[in-house]
Amino acid sequence: METWIVLTLLVLVVIALVAVVAGGRRKRARQELADAREDALRWYERLGGQVMNLTGDAPAVRQALADAGERYTAAGAQLERATSVKQYELVRETALEGLAYARAARVALGIDPGPDLPPLAGGRTGQLTREREVDVQGHRFRAGPQPGDATPYYYPGGMVAGRGVPAGWYSEPWWKTALVAGAWGVGSLLVFDALFSPAWGDTGYDAGFNAGFDQGYDQGYDAGDAGDAGDAGQDYDPGADAGFGEAGDAGDGGFDAGGDFGDFGGDF
Repeated sequence: METWIVLTLLVLVVIALVAVVAGGRRKRARQELADAREDALRWYERLGGQVMNLTGDAPAVRQALADAGERYTAAGAQLERATSVKQYELVRETALEGLAYARAARVALGIDPGPDLPPLAGGRTGQLTREREVDVQGHRFRAGPQPGDATPYYYPGGMVAGRGVPAGWYSEPWWKTALVAGAWGVGSLLVFDALFSPAWGDTGYDAGFNAGFDQGYDQGYDAGDAGDAGDAGQDYDPGADAGFGEAGDAGDGGFDAGGDFGDFGGDF
């Protein structure tokens, strides 16, 4: 009888402990959700203030404010649907993108852009530091670090379909198709390669983002994974899987290193 009493008490203690732990987790989850919502709402409301109060007639100002307003609308729609921490983080990211455009509008207006913003996710892609102009298939494209009538389109910098587009002002939003579709078209790729080619002295660009592979493969090769493939390559057999498989693994591992182009050193 005493044994059953002891067992019953142990079971009740375990149940109580489980309930306490589960309750604590639920409380933390609710708090994290509330904190994420407040953080997203803070940036969303700040963006709304900028969109409502800034005006300008210059093409660069109008376009930057139009992009900021677009992000404000998108963030508002996301905020209404958000029910998780991740979704509120996406609201925050959209609002920060809008604030980046609003900040660009302030620069174009010649007024203080205000304090720096938190970095955007995937936004470590450097920024333009010099004017550049290229001809692609008979069409002239311009880019530079400052706004102007010839470069009214601002991009805050970030990854677009696996490639890093640096922050700066552009004559056309040639990256938008890839941003929406998730893949680069031939024309956009030609513009990308022409604007950011090594001919402009962009140290690290070719290795980091010219398909994002060459440097990554070399690094992976040097790291050792490809060492086995190199040995096998001395007795290369076109039909053998071993030599190619090892190199393939090294290329994949290196591609990640090349793909993180944002840390390549910063400015163009």
